[in-house]
Amino acid sequence: MKIISTNIAKPKTIEWNGREVTTGLYKYAVGKGISLGKEDVQHDHVMDRKHHGGIDKACYLYAADHYNYWKKLYPNLEMPWGMFGENLTVEGLNEKEINIGDTYKIGEALIQVTQPRQPCFKLQFRFDNNNIVRQFIDSGFSGVYVRILKNGHVKPGDVIQLIDKKQALSIHEVYTLLYADEFDPKVKNAVNDSLIAESCKHVLIKRWGDFL
Repeated sequence: MKIISTNIAKPKTIEWNGREVTTGLYKYAVGKGISLGKEDVQHDHVMDRKHHGGIDKACYLYAADHYNYWKKLYPNLEMPWGMFGENLTVEGLNEKEINIGDTYKIGEALIQVTQPRQPCFKLQFRFDNNNIVRQFIDSGFSGVYVRILKNGHVKPGDVIQLIDKKQALSIHEVYTLLYADEFDPKVKNAVNDSLIAESCKHVLIKRWGDFL
């Protein structure tokens, strides 16, 4: 895997359902790279700390490879890198091959995979389409949240090197469990994994607790 683009955002206020909503979803590319910190990316603006940022969601990675899928769905929409709110647009990222707890080195930083991204309603602002959240879920292209084990600067062109591979559920498997119509015993593996993000574990327990 390799970084194609490094992205941060400035706050943007949008009117939605008669009220103003401020978001950090509108990312733009920073050619000189970005610095990954324990709870967020330096100079990025995380407006909703309940659902973004923090130790388990310090940085968000999305696959450059997935953009072709979305360009076919939205052929008239401009899609710059960072369109999905990702800090790192990555070539070769495959959610089926990345497991919870996997550790990677990028530039000066050391990162660890924590959970898939769960899309929120604000994604519709960028796509100007109320169906995008459902489309995002159905695509299976969740992207990856990570915690930062070692702070550091990363830049476009940096190779993402696997340091430690865990025998755990893949990001795609966890994403499927979050939105499945029926209970899957793999939920037990997910909630018992000490390296999965606490917020993701909470959502799984809230949804499937009666079966655990």
